[in-house]
Amino acid sequence: MEAMWPLILLLVFAAFIVGSAVRIVRPFERGLVERLGKYHHTADPGLRLIWPIIDKMVKVDMRERVIDVPPQRVITEDNVVVEVDAVVYYRVIDPVKVVYNVEDFNVAVTKLAQTNLRNQIGDLNLDETLTSREKINAALGQILDEATDKWGVKVTRVEIQRIDPPVDITEAMSKQMKAEREKRALILEAEGIRQSEITKAEGQKQAAILQAEGQAEAIQKVADAEKYQKIAIAEGEAQAIKTVFQAIHEGRPTSELITLKYLEALAGIAQGQATKIFMPVELSSVLGGLAAMIEASQDAREGEKDRGPSRAA
Repeated sequence: MEAMWPLILLLVFAAFIVGSAVRIVRPFERGLVERLGKYHHTADPGLRLIWPIIDKMVKVDMRERVIDVPPQRVITEDNVVVEVDAVVYYRVIDPVKVVYNVEDFNVAVTKLAQTNLRNQIGDLNLDETLTSREKINAALGQILDEATDKWGVKVTRVEIQRIDPPVDITEAMSKQMKAEREKRALILEAEGIRQSEITKAEGQKQAAILQAEGQAEAIQKVADAEKYQKIAIAEGEAQAIKTVFQAIHEGRPTSELITLKYLEALAGIAQGQATKIFMPVELSSVLGGLAAMIEASQDAREGEKDRGPSRAA
């Protein structure tokens, strides 16, 4: 049994040596190998062997990481105290620098972010601070990226989480925003009423125009109808006169017949309701014709009387 102790100790020592020599580097890590306290090389991901006792490996996480910057009270340009906090996103691009050029990167970048955040907000008034987050984020990110370049770190972005003014300022801002909302509501309501009245007036104007156009079109159509009626009547009367005139000429009436017709027409005129009758200028010639007709009639009667006794004898 006593002879087995040296063998057991040898196996334990061998297991320790093997465990000290074998290292596993994960895909998102890099291993910094130090030999006798001095940087030797950087180990890539995978199974790696180092010399036990004389070699040491420090693993560095290469993934993007985030640092929460604690809240701090900052004075703006117009002497308003606000409480601000932020987060910083970064990733390691050079594991050698991040291990050997800075003692504690998290503490260093936190202090650097707080200092530059005070500087950025100190140059802005309260309104600009509340409305210029993107501007502050971009400026702070650029400053931190330049400052951490010698540490082998790339600052990808900086985001301000919250900016809290004092309670009295918050209440005043709330009242101001409420007043602005009420003002905008009144303006919108007035604009709506104005637009409604304009639309109503435009509608009435358009209706009046359409009504006037309709009346004008109706009057035009009535006038065209009356014009057509008068033209048709005139053409009919002209055609009738033409026909009568042609019939008279074709019938070859005697002057005695014309005189009788003229007298019949005068009788019809005298039977009307007019209180005054204007006699035509040709009345003298008509009367002369009438006298000739009477004389001719008397001559005819006397001739018949003379022929009567002669027949009796």
